Amino acid sequence: MPANTLMSSQQDSDADQAVFYRRVLETLNQAGIPFLVGGSHAFTCHTAIERMTKDLDLFIRRRDYERVTEAMREVGYDTDMVFAHWLAKVHDDEVFIDLIFNSGNGICEVDDAWFQHAGSGTVLGVPVKLAPVEETIWSKAFIMERERYDGADIAHLLKASAHELDWQRLLNRFGPHWRILLSHLGLFGFVYPAHRALIPTWVMDQLLERLRHEASSPPEETRVCNGTLLSREQYLDDTEQQGYQDGRLMPFGKMTPRDVVDWTNGIPTRAPIQRQL
Repeated sequence: MPANTLMSSQQDSDADQAVFYRRVLETLNQAGIPFLVGGSHAFTCHTAIERMTKDLDLFIRRRDYERVTEAMREVGYDTDMVFAHWLAKVHDDEVFIDLIFNSGNGICEVDDAWFQHAGSGTVLGVPVKLAPVEETIWSKAFIMERERYDGADIAHLLKASAHELDWQRLLNRFGPHWRILLSHLGLFGFVYPAHRALIPTWVMDQLLERLRHEASSPPEETRVCNGTLLSREQYLDDTEQQGYQDGRLMPFGKMTPRDVVDWTNGIPTRAPIQRQL
């Protein structure tokens, strides 16, 4: 096939995808169903860094999923629940939109506060609400897979928005996982030495005081591995072979054994787990 034919075919595919995306956004707006645009589109709005990406991530509350399903059905699109604890999709043949209502580790649930602090933007000519920077940082901070690490996204978000962040709310979001936030703030000062002052001194002081307190306290008695909150694959040897308790599971985390099995079985290179639940 000639190169110009390939290019024309790709352009047609991109145009069809844009029509699908726009129709979904407009349908949700018309139905009055709250949603937030996240992912690369929100990242570009927050940082002005353009990305060559064709995906679209929409954040919704889990309780609104059935309403989304009905609205999509009325315009001829299918939805399916991919992982019951965090992710669904809207389909139009081979193209899709992610519907996100939590994070893969079960920590970052989309709640009312996401919408209360949302920004405004335009995607494909459609007025939309954008996932807040604080929640975007929070949800990205845990992504430390072998094949994906979102630390650079967080550094860029901090550089662009540190002066207007609600830092106390960000601290509250991380809660007991404050070490993750501290690690990213420390890396930010390494990546951008000239911009270290963008991170408020009181934030670093508070986090470092927590670190000093932990360092002088007796170690935890429970053998739990929280690495599974950062990667669904790289710490499985700890939980499956070495006897560590999985930090994603209740009472440590928020996932059920069924959630963990389904999420683990979704790893492309891993044989499915056969486990009595």
